[in-house]
Amino acid sequence: MLQWSYRKYRLKTQMKNKLDIRPSPIAGKWYTANASVLAQQVDDYINAARFEPIPDHVLAVMAPHAGHVYSGPVAGYAFAALRGLHPSTVVVVSPMHYPYPQAVLSTAHQAYATPLGTIPVDQAALARFDVRLKEELGIGLTLIKNDPEHSLEIELPFLQRVFPDGFNLLPIMLRDQSAPVARAVGTALADILPASDTVLVASTDLSHFYSQKMANQLDHTLLAQVEALDPAGVLQVEQEGRGFACGHGALAAVLWATQRMGANNVKILHYATSGDISGDYEQVVGYGAAAITCTQTA
Repeated sequence: MLQWSYRKYRLKTQMKNKLDIRPSPIAGKWYTANASVLAQQVDDYINAARFEPIPDHVLAVMAPHAGHVYSGPVAGYAFAALRGLHPSTVVVVSPMHYPYPQAVLSTAHQAYATPLGTIPVDQAALARFDVRLKEELGIGLTLIKNDPEHSLEIELPFLQRVFPDGFNLLPIMLRDQSAPVARAVGTALADILPASDTVLVASTDLSHFYSQKMANQLDHTLLAQVEALDPAGVLQVEQEGRGFACGHGALAAVLWATQRMGANNVKILHYATSGDISGDYEQVVGYGAAAITCTQTA
C-alpha cells in the first residue's frame, strides 16, 4: 500500500507543476464535459459488465472508441477486466483518423486533460519507444500538438476511473496501419516496457455502416482472429474484406506486443452494435471488447 500511496503523491506533485497539457477537443461532444456525471456514467458502464472471472493476468484489452452513449456499454466490459491492477504505465494504441503524413504519432504535450483530471505522459517511455521504433522501422515517432483525434482520448475517462491511484500514459497513434508498421510498433512496445507493470489498450471499432446481419458476419470473422491471438490474421481478413476494424493496425500492434510479452489467451468479453442503442439496424457500427492474458505461474 505504501508504494501506491507514494505513486499517487508523486503523480499529484507532478501535476501541480506547470505542465503543457493537451486540452480535450471532444469533451462535451463525444462524452459529457460534466465531471461528476462523466464519472457516474463510466462507473455505471464498468459495473454493468458481467463475465466469468479471468484467472490469468490481463496484459491488454481491446476497447471501442465511439461516443460513450454508443460504445460505452461495450467498453465497460474491457475496462472491468482491468480492475485490481496497478500499472505504472498504460499504453493506448489507436488509429489516427486525420491526414497527417507521418506513420506513427504521439503527443508533444506533457499531459492529457479530461473532465476527470490530468494524466501525465510517460516521457521516458516515449523516448525509449522512439529509439526502439527507429531500430525496427527506420523511422521514429512524430510528436504533434493539439491533435483532434478522438480514438485515443475516448478511452481515458475509463482508465481514470478504473485506476484511481493514477498512471502515466504512453499514447501511440497509427496513421499507417500496415503490417510492417504495426509489427514494429508492437515489437518496440514489448521491448521497452515491463509486462508486470504495464497495461495496453487497443482502441478500435469494428465494421462501419453495414446492416446488422452483415455487421455480425464481418465482426465475428474479425473477432475470431483476435480470439486466436493472430495479428497477421486480423490484417488479412481486413485486407480481404471478410472483416473490418478501423483500428486494425493498432489492434495488430497490441497483439504482437502482448505475444512478445507472454500472452497466450484472448477472451472475447462482449459484442454489440450501435443499432442496439439507436434501434437503427440498417447502418450500424460494431463494437467489441476483449481481454488479452498470460497464464500466471506460481
